Amino acid sequence: MKAGSPKKALAGLRVLVGRARHQAGMLSAELKALGAEVIEIPFIEIRAPRSYEPLDTSLKQISEYAWLILTSVNGVEALAARMKHLRMKTDALANLKIATIGPSTRKATENLGLKVTVMPPRYVAESVVESLQGKVGGQRVLVIRAAVARDVIPRELQKIGATVDVVEAYETVVPASSKNKLQRVMRDPKRRPQIVTFTSSSTVRNFVELLGGQKYLANLDGIRLASIGPVTSATLREFGLPIHMQAGEYTIAGLTRAIVADQKQVPHP
Repeated sequence: MKAGSPKKALAGLRVLVGRARHQAGMLSAELKALGAEVIEIPFIEIRAPRSYEPLDTSLKQISEYAWLILTSVNGVEALAARMKHLRMKTDALANLKIATIGPSTRKATENLGLKVTVMPPRYVAESVVESLQGKVGGQRVLVIRAAVARDVIPRELQKIGATVDVVEAYETVVPASSKNKLQRVMRDPKRRPQIVTFTSSSTVRNFVELLGGQKYLANLDGIRLASIGPVTSATLREFGLPIHMQAGEYTIAGLTRAIVADQKQVPHP
């Protein structure tokens, strides 16, 4: 570090990033740029669904839908892969109105050459529903999402008169290879993180499972937990875990900012 340059905000801080392996890069890069020591151990693994048939069938009938809702980058990637498999061009989706959750999902969608009609101000399912009030009544809506997900969007859109089809584009599973890695890191005082980041409810549930179950949560003393948003925070509370920091904007950049702000408040020796 050059003389006179400011100390990096997260210098000397060990942060555990539990995103899926292929998605950890952005968060890790932001934290490293601020001086943190990053430990990457994926808490989730993205896999193909048991069958692509429901998704493929919906894509073959895409002209019957008025709206498409994409809830994650993983869903967008699955959509792109199946369209390629079916030799579909993006023109086939040109008449659809598309709603996405969050800027990353929007960017991935636009990178396919698709226009996003709605991105809600808050990047949670409830905000998607609020943004679609008065827009989807009497229309057919396709939701592409994970195999296990909250049912807020289909349930609430049906209440306001939409016909909603939900198709599974991928599933999230616990990566078996992470169990020993995580348990070793948590036992090693020289590698034990000061902060653990959670970017979805799945990362919380899988973290607990990888640790060995709820009885091991008492071993988290002294570790601060960082949540990307209210849904993830609610899952942490289900396990009796504290939320030391929550992103104001429910994005990777927002999570990084929350960690920096938290460190300014934490007393250091």
